[in-house]
Amino acid sequence: MAGEQLQVLNALDVAKTQWYHFTAIIIAGMGFFTDAYDLFCISLVTKLLGRIYYHVDGAPKPGSLPPNVSAAVNGVALCGTLAGQLFFGWLGDKLGRKRVYGLTLMLMCLCSIASGLSFGREPKTVMATLCFFRFWLGFGIGGDYPLSATIMSEYASKKTRGAFIAAVFAMQGFGILAGGIFAILISSAFDAQFPAPAYEAKPIASTVPQADYVWRIILMVGSLPALLTYYWRMKMPETARYTALVAKNAKQAASDMSKVLQVDLEAEVEKVEQIVQKPNSSFGLFSKQFLHRHGLHLLGTTSTWFLLDIAFYSQNLFQKDIFTAIGWIPPAKTMNAVQEVFKIARAQTLIAMCSTIPGYWFTVALIDRIGRFTIQIIGFSMMTIFMFALAFPYNHWTHPDHRIGFVVMYSLTFFFANFGPNATTFVVPAEIFPARLRSTCHGISAASGKLGAIVGAFGFLYLAQNQDKAKADAGYPAGIGVKNSLIVLGVVNFLGLLFTFLVPESKGKSLEEMSGENEDLGGDELEQPSYNNRTVPVV
Repeated sequence: MAGEQLQVLNALDVAKTQWYHFTAIIIAGMGFFTDAYDLFCISLVTKLLGRIYYHVDGAPKPGSLPPNVSAAVNGVALCGTLAGQLFFGWLGDKLGRKRVYGLTLMLMCLCSIASGLSFGREPKTVMATLCFFRFWLGFGIGGDYPLSATIMSEYASKKTRGAFIAAVFAMQGFGILAGGIFAILISSAFDAQFPAPAYEAKPIASTVPQADYVWRIILMVGSLPALLTYYWRMKMPETARYTALVAKNAKQAASDMSKVLQVDLEAEVEKVEQIVQKPNSSFGLFSKQFLHRHGLHLLGTTSTWFLLDIAFYSQNLFQKDIFTAIGWIPPAKTMNAVQEVFKIARAQTLIAMCSTIPGYWFTVALIDRIGRFTIQIIGFSMMTIFMFALAFPYNHWTHPDHRIGFVVMYSLTFFFANFGPNATTFVVPAEIFPARLRSTCHGISAASGKLGAIVGAFGFLYLAQNQDKAKADAGYPAGIGVKNSLIVLGVVNFLGLLFTFLVPESKGKSLEEMSGENEDLGGDELEQPSYNNRTVPVV
């Protein structure tokens, strides 16, 4: 390791796992629990919204959201998330992680509640209100990505840092699961209290007036877990790496971490002043020096996250359509509106329990043993294999006797997304960039991912339509069909595998060693970045 490490940072790097680590995981993780609940619960209620607000008398199928409305409802939160990741990522480096952390949480809470309200009863006003508040809900969620990842990486020791950051992200799985379980409970309760016939029996009576409360309650409950952790977020001290390396306040950093670690730490004011005076310690994001040191790194983190989210969000947001296409969810006309919510929620819950959550926690268990690079390669490889295995013999899987096999294979793509790039693309950007740019670069990487999510959400909505326009959903043009859409997603996963080779391995290394800040402190010549124990020329 080149250069001499600040004592307070070294103490964090070598600290044994303590209670404050678990506290930080819970505080940051509950934000991600809320993020996942809020982002993915919309897929549980879009069919219900179509039945309530877009019913057509005499139609053979229940009402569904028009293409432009469906695209807006499904994608507007992702657009807000992209904007929030860029804005709060930048703000986290300018003002500090802690000062911005509470703001994102309050925004999420308020907009989660407001998204279940509406101004007026007409479909246009209800959808406009929903989209407006879900955009700002996404904006708050976006801020949680760079801030939570950066805070956890700067608190953790180098031996367990990957597991702790991955554990924060793994709370997404429980958020998705909680959304499914809560929707099951609410829909069951309403169906028991307000029984209704199937659509094919009595179209209008199949959607009871009380069904309007179901989607509102499901969306609004997302505010509760975030509210529970607001006080504790405000009590967290600023990270020592921001205080010492960015704010240049050695005394405050030593004081804060002395309380957290329960040891006496020297302030080292002179050493921090040396960092300030080093010319290498102040290069900006758009400088040649950043391009020289971290250009390939940023390309690697943005491209892999972009490609991963095209596939991941396509699968997550539209799994109900895939399950319907293979007959795992019965045709909509055979159910009433609330029963359809139950069936969709049950499918999402089973996927979360059997593949999503186990995948996340396999990553937590193994990321500091086998490394980020290996897990990401395994994940992208298996996602590619399973996607092609679903796509090419697609007609085989649609046969009633083979549908369970399809669901198992489809679940395995979720498992290897989460025991793979969905976790590692979140972890690595929080480890490999300098402290003064860490939150910004993570925000850029995450925003690139959300751009992929938007491409996936909007693109798959149209691509997966039947090739025969007469069989496509109302208002949609003919698409390329589910089979060809799965082939496209397989190609996307393969490209993600290739771009993974641009991402460096950070297992077992300090943040300052990965970012080159140790060289800034020691004045040593810049070393070439190591890619998974391979040395390659810098840009």
